[in-house]
Amino acid sequence: MNLLDIGVLSERSGVPASTLRYYEEIGLIESLGRRGLRRQFGPEALTQLALISMGKTAGFSLEEIKNAFGKRGVSTLPRQALHQRADDIDVQIRGLITLRNALRHVAECSAPSHMECPKFRRLLSLAPYSHAPTEAQPGARAKRK
Repeated sequence: MNLLDIGVLSERSGVPASTLRYYEEIGLIESLGRRGLRRQFGPEALTQLALISMGKTAGFSLEEIKNAFGKRGVSTLPRQALHQRADDIDVQIRGLITLRNALRHVAECSAPSHMECPKFRRLLSLAPYSHAPTEAQPGARAKRK
């Protein structure tokens, strides 16, 4: 088995060595030994780091990521939690698309004032905060803590 020195793992993954040491300290990754004072990792550490990155991008905390993937990368999260997170990301995507469209329109709009522009006003009405469900509305989702 070809072990990866911490410096090589850092270079290949783009994750700083200090972060790799922290991930090891909290149990997200595991070194297989040392060569002198330098930690050595198996090639599977690159896969683990990709999963950690994906989890962080999806909004999971490091603790959730640690608890989500048991040995051999088998998820221990309920599938419903994963579906919920995917739904939350869909909401974020819709909001970001609206924001992108508004920014592009502002950059190209010929109206004397953006607030006078009907298209911009319509885009404002689509902003996520203007239609966010409240607890009184049916189908409202509780905020994550």
